[in-house]
Amino acid sequence: MYRVTRLRNGLRVATAEMPHMVGVSVGVWVGVGSRYEPARLNGVCHFIEHLLFKGTRKRSAKEISQAVEGVGGYLNAFTSEESTCFHARAGHDRFDELLDVLLDMLLDSRFASIEIAKEREVIKEEIAMYLDEPQHQVQELLNTTLWPDQPLGRPITGTTETLDAMGRRDLLDYLRNNYVSGSTLVVAAGNIKHRHALQAIKQYARHLTPGQRSVFTPVGVDQPSPRISLFSKKTEQCQIALGIRTCSRHDERRYALRLMNTILGENMSSRLFQVIREDRGLAYSIYSTPSFFEDAGDLVISAGLDPDNLVKTLGLIVRELRRLVQASPSTAELRRAREYVNGQIDLGQESTDNQMNWVGEQLLGYGSILPPHRIQHRLAQVTASEIRSVARDFFRPERLNLALVSPLKSGRHLSRLLCAL
Repeated sequence: MYRVTRLRNGLRVATAEMPHMVGVSVGVWVGVGSRYEPARLNGVCHFIEHLLFKGTRKRSAKEISQAVEGVGGYLNAFTSEESTCFHARAGHDRFDELLDVLLDMLLDSRFASIEIAKEREVIKEEIAMYLDEPQHQVQELLNTTLWPDQPLGRPITGTTETLDAMGRRDLLDYLRNNYVSGSTLVVAAGNIKHRHALQAIKQYARHLTPGQRSVFTPVGVDQPSPRISLFSKKTEQCQIALGIRTCSRHDERRYALRLMNTILGENMSSRLFQVIREDRGLAYSIYSTPSFFEDAGDLVISAGLDPDNLVKTLGLIVRELRRLVQASPSTAELRRAREYVNGQIDLGQESTDNQMNWVGEQLLGYGSILPPHRIQHRLAQVTASEIRSVARDFFRPERLNLALVSPLKSGRHLSRLLCAL
């Protein structure tokens, strides 16, 4: 059962009551992420996320973790393009303690200069770690190719240059202006009553800076033909990421796209996995993933393979995209995809963390909580011809973007393969 209450200052309190559970997951969500950042402050949201763990006036960094882990709980956070979340999980009788830790971090962190200096170096090491992981590096390269010269294409972590240029005043100003009551919500999922959560949260609400959710720069698109970006380095494999610009989270075509992705590459019975791994042994891992934003979206096909097999594999990927454009999936294939997605939705509802994420993402993304059964009902209405129609809308050369991290020195010879779609 989902319940949402908006307080006078705009702060929203939401609960997913799961009385059969032992634990409770609590998340403090803020509707701001990397695409809300000006270029000179690229990475500021992720920097703030780190610093909120580094001590408040009431707790040191060690005491923050001990307050949660010392009662058998778990504490973490993440920053995405459009939101930031600080979350904790423990036994349901520890709800008040979890809430106090999370809101103490948000409302009363010290941002000590020495901690800022240390955490700046920690994030630089995080960036270096990602650069040593070709699978991650190729995704970063793809983002800059899909969304060039705009916030959605910049790294969530920022860069060493932007981190070095950020001072304490930059961080505090951004926090004060963006982490405000109208962009914040507190979500609790598990063995918790809405009334209890609401009363507990009210005592903290007055300390939030009043304000409305910030705005971001809309996506700009100017792409007449496929784009290819190549990063040359000595690797055993060629890591590829083929990104296809699709639609936003508000577009009705997203339901057909979700099922089409399952058919194309989401699991081991998908077309790409069967053709490229099972039939030909060209890659250990190949998969596709859709992402939806407020005003844009993409579908990304990722694989790691021998550079000698790149042209053959890319040709097979384009062939599978073309198949979806030319013919609707069979009734049996559509049924299996629908059952798979429905099953994943159902299984996800069993976890307090998943429920907390569901509520947070729905409220920040749509302004309300769409129950899972409503989504499943809409998926049941998707027809095979709708899937073909969506493929025809999105699988076009001018929507394709290819990123490669490999020993290759040039990727120009791959353009004709993408244009063949």
